[in-house]
Amino acid sequence: MTHELQQRYDALRACLQEQARVAVAFSGGVDSTLLAKVTHDVLGSSMVALTAHLRSVPRTEFGQARTWCAEQGIRHLVLDYDELTIPGFAQNPANRCYLCKREVFGRLRDLATAEGMTYLVDGSNLDDEGDYRPGMRALAELGVRSPLRECGFSKAQVRELSCKLGLPTWNLPSAACLSSRFAYGETITAQKLERVGAAEEYLHGLGLDQLRVRIHGEGGELARIEVALDDIERVAEPATRNRVVERLRALGFAYVSLDLAGFRSGAMNEVL
Repeated sequence: MTHELQQRYDALRACLQEQARVAVAFSGGVDSTLLAKVTHDVLGSSMVALTAHLRSVPRTEFGQARTWCAEQGIRHLVLDYDELTIPGFAQNPANRCYLCKREVFGRLRDLATAEGMTYLVDGSNLDDEGDYRPGMRALAELGVRSPLRECGFSKAQVRELSCKLGLPTWNLPSAACLSSRFAYGETITAQKLERVGAAEEYLHGLGLDQLRVRIHGEGGELARIEVALDDIERVAEPATRNRVVERLRALGFAYVSLDLAGFRSGAMNEVL
């Protein structure tokens, strides 16, 4: 471990120790898994992992989160919530993430308080400050702390420390909720969320790691597939292309396109 990474690791442990009793907002992704691991190492039974089970969370991610906590002996509580009931959320405005995080993290904070926790923390890191992230404002308003960001962790350092600690998530592809796949202003429905989730699950099953299926059109009829640049040629190969088109049409997409610019986080923000 490099000297800089060791310093950040030590600072993170000290930061968590000062907080006494901590609830970790846990999605099972790269950042929250590292945070939950270190928090549990430092505080033991004085921590709890809280997971919001939403329509926008892929089924596989939720299942992996539950399994990992059970394996680690971490107390894990689940908040079942339908984000489509949040006023304005389904209309998918540009501040959709703010509306969602304000409501969901407010409920997680209430659950943390009921469990006697001093703080609710999340896995945001320094890289989360670089894009359009209205949800970050909601976290600040609710008093949610972000120890990884406070201790100066970049995404690369989160992955490096996760690898050093033997966490299986260290090289997981970047993830985001399924609602981020929708063009702003397009209505989000339960059916569309299920459709895009099934499409991504199918593509992952083909061995593709970093990808998104973006959904366009008021009826959600157009699927725009983003994959890593190195995978574009593979997906465009006739046999694979035909399989993908057949499967996505069966899921309800009328049109299937492959984005030649490749995968990039926050692609829907490019129009803002």
